[in-house]
Amino acid sequence: MSTDTPSEQQTGVERDPRLKAQFDEIRRGRRIRWLLVAAAAAVVLFFFYNALYAVEMFQADLTRYFPNFLEALTDYFPFLDFSAFPFFDPSGFAEYWAFIEERNLIFDPEASLTDPETGGPLAIFGEAGITLAMGFAGTLIGFPLALLFGILGSERVLPFPLNFVFRGMMSAIRAIPALVWALIYVPLGGLGPATAVLAIATDTIGNLGRLYTDELEEVEDGPIEAMRTTGASGPQTITFGMLSQVTTPFIAWTLYIFEINVRIAVTLGIIGGGGLGQVLAVQQGLFKFTNMMATILVILLLIISVEMFSQRVRSRLRADESPDGFLTLLLGFPRRMAESLTK
Repeated sequence: MSTDTPSEQQTGVERDPRLKAQFDEIRRGRRIRWLLVAAAAAVVLFFFYNALYAVEMFQADLTRYFPNFLEALTDYFPFLDFSAFPFFDPSGFAEYWAFIEERNLIFDPEASLTDPETGGPLAIFGEAGITLAMGFAGTLIGFPLALLFGILGSERVLPFPLNFVFRGMMSAIRAIPALVWALIYVPLGGLGPATAVLAIATDTIGNLGRLYTDELEEVEDGPIEAMRTTGASGPQTITFGMLSQVTTPFIAWTLYIFEINVRIAVTLGIIGGGGLGQVLAVQQGLFKFTNMMATILVILLLIISVEMFSQRVRSRLRADESPDGFLTLLLGFPRRMAESLTK
């Protein structure tokens, strides 16, 4: 171990030209990195300032409307009372439940399990059941074409550039959000749950099909070659040599897309697709903030219930995947709902 003092080590560096050149190169590299970091930070701050200016953040007088904001908070959360300590009134929760019962958000007493005219089993869950039905039906309608496009989009099945045709179709579908697909289908089925289901099904073809294609690109060659040596036909090779290897991932990805589709069903409801989203939009138009918050709570309950079910099933199918806890799902709910707008 060297016992030289720092001054002695510095003297040794100065005496050896090679060490001095390496030392200078290290210092020069550090200066360049810091300059690049500073330049990147300056660019980000410049665009951040311009973004705030573009959205008129500097012109907005937020303090002027702050009292109105506090009043709206008491409407959103009727259990809050800022005029008295400790600012909490448990009886406010009764207003949420009154609206949930009035609009049959989670239970419809007139629905029947056996009578299809009343909606069937899912209709028992009221508006939440309609939202769930939209996501479920859209997933199943889109599944066959997603499977077909996913298989034909794999280079293991069709050579380039034939497979690129199906990859391009899936990319084109994914490039258009489900919200826009719903608007495209309005002339076909009007504005309602049926149109929302068609939009979700179309979106499923692009998203789920691409996931299937990616899984098929990773399958082992051994089972495929074994099927070919036995004289199996092309469809038999695909079915027993390729699809048999990805059955578990396919089920897991389908459940994941189902999660996304239920969130999309909520957002489509806001533009008139029915279900909880439409109830939320109507109450927002009436400025009934307490009713809006009650609807949001039901949406939160529905989405997290679907996600917990899906993640538990996927964690059993995939040994290397652990399901997220309730708190993680709750905290990530706003981000996932925002992402569903672009799906």
